[in-house]
Amino acid sequence: MTVSTFAASSMPPAFPERAAWGTASSLRAWQQQALEAYFGPRGEDPGPRDFLAVATPGAGKTTFALRLARELLERRIIVAITVVCPTEHLKRQWAESAARVGIKIDPEFQNAQGRVGKDFHGVAVTYATVAARPALHRNRTEARKTLIIFDEVHHAGDGLSWGDAVREAFEPATRRVALSGTPFRTDINPIPFVQYEEGPDGIRRSRADYTYGYGPALADGVVRPVIFLAYSGEMRWRTRAGDELAATLGEPLTQDQTAQAWRAALDPKGNWIKQVLAAADKRLTELRRAIPDAGGLVIASDHESARAYARMLREVCGQGATVVLSDDPTASKKIKRFTESEDRWMVAVRMVSEGVDIPRLAVGVYATSTSTPLFFAQAVGRFVRARKRGETASVFLPSVPTLMGHANEMETERDHVLDRPVREDGLDDELLAEANRKQDSPDVGEELPFETVEASATFDRVLYDGGEFGMQAQPGSAEEEDFLGIPGLLEPEQVTALLRKRQAEQIANERKRKTGDPRADRADRDDRTAAEDIAALRKELNGLVGAWNHRTGKPHGVIHTELRQSCGGPPIAQASADDVRKRIDKIREWAARRR
Repeated sequence: MTVSTFAASSMPPAFPERAAWGTASSLRAWQQQALEAYFGPRGEDPGPRDFLAVATPGAGKTTFALRLARELLERRIIVAITVVCPTEHLKRQWAESAARVGIKIDPEFQNAQGRVGKDFHGVAVTYATVAARPALHRNRTEARKTLIIFDEVHHAGDGLSWGDAVREAFEPATRRVALSGTPFRTDINPIPFVQYEEGPDGIRRSRADYTYGYGPALADGVVRPVIFLAYSGEMRWRTRAGDELAATLGEPLTQDQTAQAWRAALDPKGNWIKQVLAAADKRLTELRRAIPDAGGLVIASDHESARAYARMLREVCGQGATVVLSDDPTASKKIKRFTESEDRWMVAVRMVSEGVDIPRLAVGVYATSTSTPLFFAQAVGRFVRARKRGETASVFLPSVPTLMGHANEMETERDHVLDRPVREDGLDDELLAEANRKQDSPDVGEELPFETVEASATFDRVLYDGGEFGMQAQPGSAEEEDFLGIPGLLEPEQVTALLRKRQAEQIANERKRKTGDPRADRADRDDRTAAEDIAALRKELNGLVGAWNHRTGKPHGVIHTELRQSCGGPPIAQASADDVRKRIDKIREWAARRR
């Protein structure tokens, strides 16, 4: 028997009306391959007891898991299913998807019930529910041959108590399937039922049974290409001592300066966030020419900011925004209503960063100070689900080195690493737990160390496919409009070509403005080469700065400042190719002298 003749082969995707271009009538190619990895190429193997499938957000992990569950039910290998999710909203989302393929899941099951209704194949519960009464769930699992589906399995490693509870509850399971779009964590707690292998360096890393990354998914047309639009700007704030400080977001700064300038940018009292929201709405308008129901999402840090951003959006576009707060009992209904509408904007505190399925989201504003790679990847994952060929997504970011690094590493595949020190830079996954906690004010428990005096935005650059494009421009300028007006339906290679063309035109116009030479507006190959060269030089310099940081222990911002003081020239964002080359030569000179 082959995989194509599985008993469940006629089962449609979970969202057939939204299936991406290139999707087969039943399964996408990667889902078929994952099933073959489970049941063997001929579909005759009974399958392993434990299976970890890692697929980029938006690729269709739910569809794969439900097809697998259906097949195991048909073969009578299992008779019951338990889906374990991070949030209450995701329980209902799983139940709705399962219902479409004939599997009845109870999303309202509570520990107090004890038993599952006879009309259901199983239940959907949260990790917190399992942790509250692991013995109850162990009894349920032992009583019937059960498949456990762990959605976003990295949550099972949230502290020893959660990990121990999950292990106790589901150790007797007949089958366990773990799913994740981002299986890495910044802590070193092992994830139950995940296999770890020791590498040549002696470090243990998680081993996935099947992996489908963002790069392959982009090539297959399963996910959208993501254009990151970064905004810098001038920030001024007043400390508790009454001192007034200033910094330019995007320039090399100390860690404290970056954190304070970043918070000033996100402060509703300043103009930075207002200008970025206005730019994001312009971009949404452009995308809606090709994608009429395209929606936008602002990810905020706290309730107060979320409400303020919603008021700003009403002023910008004349329409109210759906505000979703983590302690709102109607949050799931609001998300579903927004999903099925053609409304322009949703503003949410961190809770919609993971797992929430709103395929029409195409524009995002990253207006939170949460900066873990895990949170960033999950947040961006809300915008990448493709429904038809050529759709693009746009995410607006502050020009913060950490976020720029995450954006440039979109295609990097990560594993969960054990046997290493816990990071001490504050970027740990505890922030993810806050996604479902009430956030009334910025970073509850921490008093802001300053009062924002002024915050203004400057368009910095576009990041796409590992490259950087564009020159600094003022909000509302023609130069900014060049990038906000990129068409919404483009192939990935067309996006790259257009970004290069727009940058070349800007370089030529800048040359013309400085020299007065009317021939300087020709966007020829030399312009494009110059634009590519400076991006490559910046990347080389940043790599050398990173190496010097490891050697000397000096912060990156301090090293950049010392290079600028030694070599002269403007900040790195405005530096010419010659300026960057001088700094590369200087840091190499330092390294040679130290040796």
